[in-house]
Amino acid sequence: MTRNATLTFNGRTIDLPVVEGSEGELGLDIARLRSETGLITLDPGYGNTGACTSAITFIDGEKGILRYRGYPIEQLAKSSSFIEVAWLLIFGKLPNQAELDVFRERLTRNAPLHESFKHHFEGFLVDSPPMAILSAMVNTIACFPSQNECDGSDEECFAEDAARLISKVRTIAAYSYRRAMGLPFNYPDPKLSYVANFLHMMFSMPYDQHVADPEVVDALNLILLLHADHEQNCSTSTVRTVGSSQANLYASCAAAVGALWGPLHGGANVAVLEMLEKIHKGGISAADALKLAKDHTSGFRLMGFGHRVYKNFDPRAKILKQSADKVLAQLGVKDPLLDVARQLEEMALKDSYFVERKLYPNVDFYSGIIMRAIGIPTNMFTVLFAIGRMPGWIAQWREQNEDPKRRIARPRQIYTGPNVTDYVPIEQRK
Repeated sequence: MTRNATLTFNGRTIDLPVVEGSEGELGLDIARLRSETGLITLDPGYGNTGACTSAITFIDGEKGILRYRGYPIEQLAKSSSFIEVAWLLIFGKLPNQAELDVFRERLTRNAPLHESFKHHFEGFLVDSPPMAILSAMVNTIACFPSQNECDGSDEECFAEDAARLISKVRTIAAYSYRRAMGLPFNYPDPKLSYVANFLHMMFSMPYDQHVADPEVVDALNLILLLHADHEQNCSTSTVRTVGSSQANLYASCAAAVGALWGPLHGGANVAVLEMLEKIHKGGISAADALKLAKDHTSGFRLMGFGHRVYKNFDPRAKILKQSADKVLAQLGVKDPLLDVARQLEEMALKDSYFVERKLYPNVDFYSGIIMRAIGIPTNMFTVLFAIGRMPGWIAQWREQNEDPKRRIARPRQIYTGPNVTDYVPIEQRK
């Protein structure tokens, strides 16, 4: 049965269809609102606006639920891998063994950069922001021809493009780090897994290959998996907005990197480490930091606690907490910032102020701790976020590209500027 909501304006009543999602989510279809009433909606930040329907990711922030294509994130974190989840997000189902083997082979084959590609890094200063380099280089991939170039209409061809992006983004990330450190580039090793290969390209030295502990590989794989998609956030919405103009996959994902670069989006785990540094250097105890956080006049903000979407707990944080405990115990890292982090975590979880307000450590808190422990520089944290989110961006671009009802994104506005104003010659202006 079709349900409608009724809107009355200026004595006129119109019906707005109610759209229901597969999990019972309800929304008003206002596609004909302006044409029938002259009205538009005003929703700064789009917090109450659905820009699309999607079958990729489901979130229930009140209950702490995250599912990829219907699969609970807890099950995927326990039994799956980043690469398998990438396939799941992009193609809508878990791969069989043959499909997974082909996808892995594509990733391995696409890992190296064209030799001419490497010269592009020389155009950047060594202290250039890694996210600026990443965005530019993701776009640059499209400038190097592939035998499998396509517009996304052919599945085999699209799978090759997806593999190129997912594979080369980690090579680009590692190369940007090596250039910043003045170190020689490391070629990808086809014998290594996706994550182990990335760590090799980051940290190996000539004649001394970096071999990561299995616990470290598992932890980083988990971070990437848990960040692979998160519904219509800022960077994902950017992919869809840019892609709606029929921009190609590379341009759309490069734009998403730019959106993720913003400190309010992808910089959250960086902010956690900056806060820990401030606490440590300022000689502030964890207990004092919690007191400052509860004092709204102090100007101190506790980063990595609470979440805009998850009003109870972040399901990803629960998973990463276990991984953080395991990795820190395995590595035995002695780091005063990590000590501060664990003290904050322990005290906040026992403090009624934070418990009653459900301000629990979130995924950014634990991912920052893990990445610091395994030696990832702070300025590379957001780059790792982009590597993890790439499959989600690709899946969202593809879903929109295949929608026969797709339209170019074109938000409206409420104009608040001057009324009609006559031009004044320059000699008459005051």
